[in-house]
Amino acid sequence: MTWFAASRARYPPSHIRYATLFRRQFNLNIRSIRGTKDILPVESPLWQAAEEAINQVMVAYNYQEIRTPIFEQTTLFSRSIGEHTDIVSKEMYTFLDRSEESITLRPEGTASVLRAYIQNNLGEQSPLSKLYYAGPMFRQERPQAGRLRQFHQFGAEVLGSSSPRLDVEIMLIPQEVYRRLGVRETELFINSVGCPNCRPPYKEKLVHELQKVYDKLSPESQARLESNPLRVLDSKDERDLKATKDVPLMKDYLCSECATHFAGVQSLLDVVKTPYRINGRLVRGLDYYTKTAFEITSKALGSQDALAGGGRYDLLVEELGGRPTPGVGFAAGMERLLMVMQKIGTAPTKQRGPALFMVGLDDQSRTWAFAKATRLRSLGFPVELDYLQRSLKAQMREANRQEAAHVIVIGDSELRSGQAKIKDMKSGTERLIELDNIEEALRSS
Repeated sequence: MTWFAASRARYPPSHIRYATLFRRQFNLNIRSIRGTKDILPVESPLWQAAEEAINQVMVAYNYQEIRTPIFEQTTLFSRSIGEHTDIVSKEMYTFLDRSEESITLRPEGTASVLRAYIQNNLGEQSPLSKLYYAGPMFRQERPQAGRLRQFHQFGAEVLGSSSPRLDVEIMLIPQEVYRRLGVRETELFINSVGCPNCRPPYKEKLVHELQKVYDKLSPESQARLESNPLRVLDSKDERDLKATKDVPLMKDYLCSECATHFAGVQSLLDVVKTPYRINGRLVRGLDYYTKTAFEITSKALGSQDALAGGGRYDLLVEELGGRPTPGVGFAAGMERLLMVMQKIGTAPTKQRGPALFMVGLDDQSRTWAFAKATRLRSLGFPVELDYLQRSLKAQMREANRQEAAHVIVIGDSELRSGQAKIKDMKSGTERLIELDNIEEALRSS
């Protein structure tokens, strides 16, 4: 006799000890993967509120939604993000599929949007494409508060213009989303990371200065000195901050074109009365940025304070095989936004209860209530029923637990008379209505 059969004979299936033994024997204590998180029903209203605000703001700014696959060819990300970035070298979820093609779960959204833009010839359909997205991203990094291995971002990309007005518009959009959700105490930091004309000579100067303090740098910055020296400036390590306090900054070595563009961005921010601070160390973690780079932070997040970030990438479309097309965009973390909303008390606590809970007292009444509820739901009314054959008292407790706005009790006498009392659960008042007029009663309440 197998272990399974012997255990089943000894412990009936309904017995909790059998279930526990079975689970242990076959290792069925299955849990979510480290760095991922279930979004439970009690949390969903918070996500829905944020998503609604995002959609409203994007519509106000005339952006159109785009949805891309969650996995792409690995080369898309290695070419766009940069092979020497932490994301590509350390954090991507990459695997070979059955055809031996290297596939990567998307670690960020911009590359996929641009791939779709090029592949579907969106630039030929309109001279300016304003696109937005929201969805899960994947990076295999150390999980911590506000940083998961599967996380969610919303963002926007504008392709087709090099106007600094779009740089500022892209900065304003996430701030407007935050404002609508009650998140007002944020800071905007801006910088210019130059272009292929002014950045190479600056990088030479920077490397020369960093080599003078090489022994004082953190091991991570020492490694970056060869592969991505600008990222040394972005380090939060106290050793790096102290060692690099006097090194030259890109903002002081801009060519005339980049300097004019950066001045235009600042002027427009002043015009729309949006406070900002220039941070010459802000370089972002992606190689594709040119000219404008920015970050929005919130002190409510503590040391990991970034809410959103982005910038201009005028060369990326061409790098991915498209025609030369200027672009600018941003990405913002959903989990971090929700953390701030919860900390400052602007998060909705729970989903609203049904407009009506229909209590059935017998099988005939429950069948009638089911048919009526189906009709009411088709008209847009949130309606709930009892599916557990519970008593009147238990059903009323359930209506209270779900915070139903109204309750109707249906029994044999109500069906025969065609009338029933509808109870307002907040005030406790009752009134007699015709069963055929429940819709009107709910609309007038």
